[in-house]
Amino acid sequence: MRISIDRMKYNQEGVFVGINNELRLHLAGMGLRAGKKIKMITREPLKGPVVIQVDHASISLGIGIADKLIVEVDE
Repeated sequence: MRISIDRMKYNQEGVFVGINNELRLHLAGMGLRAGKKIKMITREPLKGPVVIQVDHASISLGIGIADKLIVEVDE
């Protein structure tokens, strides 16, 4: 199932599959590329940022950006 990163559950893992063009280069510089396995670490309440793990790095994303990033997850 494909969902946006901001809809992932705690400790849920998925494979990053999509990004809009304007963010692609910025996030690729942080290691977030299509095909990368990611894991939801934490999400702050009330539309706060989410923290994901990519490889061995933690990345904090604003909810507006996380909403635009699509991952493939197993249900």
